[in-house]
Amino acid sequence: MSSTPLSRRALIRTAAVGAVAIAAPVGLTGCSTESGGDGVSNAGKKLAPWPAYKAFAGPKPDLAPTAEGVQPGYTSYPADLARSVSRTPGDGSTVKVMSVSFGTPPKPASANKFWQAVEKALGVKIEYTVISQTDYQKKMATVMAGDPGELPDIINIFSGFALPREAQFVQRRAEDLTPFLSGDAVEDYPNLANIPTHAWRDMGRIGGRIYGIPLERPLPGSTLWLNEEYFEDAGMKEGWTDQDFAAVAKKGTGGKKYALGAAVGSVFGDGFHSAAHGVHARGWSVKDDGTFLPVVADERYKQMLDFQLGLRKAGSYHPDATSISQIDMIALYYNGTVGSLQDGFGGYLPKFLEKGRKYTPAPALPYSVGGTPGGIVGARRSFGYTVVKKAKKERVQLLLRILDYLAAPFGSREWELVHYGVEGTHFTRAKDGSPEPNALGQVENNTNLPLKYLAEGPQALFVPGMPDAVKALHAWQVKTVPNAVRNASYGLQSRTYTAQGTTLETLLKDTATGIIAGRTPLSEWDATVKTWRQRGGDRMAEEFAKDYAANN
Repeated sequence: MSSTPLSRRALIRTAAVGAVAIAAPVGLTGCSTESGGDGVSNAGKKLAPWPAYKAFAGPKPDLAPTAEGVQPGYTSYPADLARSVSRTPGDGSTVKVMSVSFGTPPKPASANKFWQAVEKALGVKIEYTVISQTDYQKKMATVMAGDPGELPDIINIFSGFALPREAQFVQRRAEDLTPFLSGDAVEDYPNLANIPTHAWRDMGRIGGRIYGIPLERPLPGSTLWLNEEYFEDAGMKEGWTDQDFAAVAKKGTGGKKYALGAAVGSVFGDGFHSAAHGVHARGWSVKDDGTFLPVVADERYKQMLDFQLGLRKAGSYHPDATSISQIDMIALYYNGTVGSLQDGFGGYLPKFLEKGRKYTPAPALPYSVGGTPGGIVGARRSFGYTVVKKAKKERVQLLLRILDYLAAPFGSREWELVHYGVEGTHFTRAKDGSPEPNALGQVENNTNLPLKYLAEGPQALFVPGMPDAVKALHAWQVKTVPNAVRNASYGLQSRTYTAQGTTLETLLKDTATGIIAGRTPLSEWDATVKTWRQRGGDRMAEEFAKDYAANN
């Protein structure tokens, strides 16, 4: 059963309902230039053409990509690396940058040979503000409310959180990159031109203009990663149903081992289960007439909650699923305490490279529900985006040349430097020619100095020294990508979402988590959805629909 469409009358009626208050950056609350949109909506605007795509003429992949979103696969490291940048981009000046990080803080530049090598290649000095994921929202709120003159030159906007009035901040404080990147103008930056159009679309325009550079990501999103042997021993089979999945999870649990691992904030890994039920967790769908429907009001999402409740009642989940961190849950996955966990598809590499592992990592095939084949989570194809501070034309061009270098594609010399450092200093060559980090490379790298969150080339499938792993991942994508379930709001602007998205998302996630954990009855879900709609959900639907119409 589908959710009830939001009629225009209902949308107008609920527009007067008070919204949940959330702190916004100082100086942005009074900048409205159009009713209901603050000038960031694309409705009624002349839309800047997306940058003209021109693929990098690098090493040919061993496994072909598809137009639907299957990634190119490399079963071996390219023997002849190409050059993707013709000259040193910098002018010796200092560039201040800031991005999210998922690693430990880097050593300072004076003691960091990786940092120094990148500075030499770029031709600039880098002052890097690294923000841990846990501090990102708080730090960004401070930056957004601060003195515009103190902004870093390059800022990563991480898509993992809805920052209050994010689009308004970008529109007011960041450089409009349309003249530099729109259409054929992007040809001055070949690596940026190599970023596929789907990433630009999922990043989206603001007020019809292009303000950022997307961090391209694969179509598969939140994935249930299995310990393949663990699940095979419990009876896993291809073509399984939801009831088969439940039976395997129950059989695979016992003796202080649990088939299903989940971390705090993941709603017991509901991304995978939502897609298997045919919906995108807490996302949006769109009808042929452009009407936006909230997934949380779709009966299939409620059925998914009931299914996960059954899994939890059967004891299949690790008991700390509502309190343990993702990092700690990954450790339990590595040591065999849990047979699976939900994580992004793009996180496959450390699972295969884990030292001493005695299991085979494998993305789960979705189960069917009621005879309907399940889907996988279709991710936002942009893992956030990067903006640059307003500046003179020559300075903006310099910053774009730096980002162009960092966006070097797989199979290039620049990509190898930015991801692995210097051969002989940070890595040696394995038998297949792929970089193999040494002791210094383990602490000086692109995780601790997260350049990859400033700019990065299109993602490719590659696992050093493991061609069979690449073949398996590619084959899984071929089977599942055609059934990816996408969130229709990606790349669209909604004033209500940027102002209240985090608060309203928390309302839904807390209730869903409580239901699966057994603290809240399933019957409470409808009341929560009603509150969510009154406090802003219906207004989001109208705003997304208007922006969708403008973009399509």
